[in-house]
Amino acid sequence: MKKTVLITGASAGIGRATAIYLAENGYNVYGAARRVEKLAELKAYGIKPIALDVTEDKSVEACVEQIFQEAGTIDILVNNAGFGSEGAIEEVSKQDAKYQMEVNVFGAMHLTQLVLPKMRQNRYGKIINISSVGGKIALPLGGWYHASKFAIEGLSDSLRMEVKPFGIDVIVIEPGGVKSEWGDIAIDNLVRVSGNAAYKDMAKGAEKSFRRTEANNAEPIVIARLIKKAIEVSKPRTRYAGGNMAKPLLFLRSILSDRVFDRLIMSQTK
Repeated sequence: MKKTVLITGASAGIGRATAIYLAENGYNVYGAARRVEKLAELKAYGIKPIALDVTEDKSVEACVEQIFQEAGTIDILVNNAGFGSEGAIEEVSKQDAKYQMEVNVFGAMHLTQLVLPKMRQNRYGKIINISSVGGKIALPLGGWYHASKFAIEGLSDSLRMEVKPFGIDVIVIEPGGVKSEWGDIAIDNLVRVSGNAAYKDMAKGAEKSFRRTEANNAEPIVIARLIKKAIEVSKPRTRYAGGNMAKPLLFLRSILSDRVFDRLIMSQTK
């Protein structure tokens, strides 16, 4: 029988590429997004579009209930929906910080809570949490985004041990640079929040650094293939990294002291 997959944030980038790639490889795919009108073209691949705002409890519950009614279960959940609220910690509003955590953390965990009972009943399930290299490495002007991804990393570690006895795997994907609208949205937020005040020089440097490297970013299909591999291997690793500079950065972070790594990062924002 086909495995049923729910992929959040399927309207663009990694989510869209993963939905298409898994559908082409025989999975029963539900592609979810807040901007449901952007999902229409996915129908051509056999993907079932479904409206989902991960910050609204009723929307999350309705999404899961609809899939349960139509498919009977959700075998694989890909928690991909997310965005980057960039800006100096001093200057990001409490409202914006809360929304960042609502989307990237609480929305993903609410979905996870709702799909787990049937996964436990079936003694099978895969929870794929899309973190980031930024879940292990913190850059200046991205504190709230990094906080959300560090949280996903920690929650995934706890959850992995909790659900393993029920035949459920929890797998973290840590993308580096990937071509998508994510980067432009993050930079727009950065300029809006910190582009004209105390941190403006640092913000300008960060924007220049992003523009220098964005041409080298990987296509989203690279991460989609990584997700498929993680789903299908008999004994998945706990984490998979891919995309531009992902593995080199994680390696450098593992061998350098905090202060040396800080200097390395700051040298790229000038």
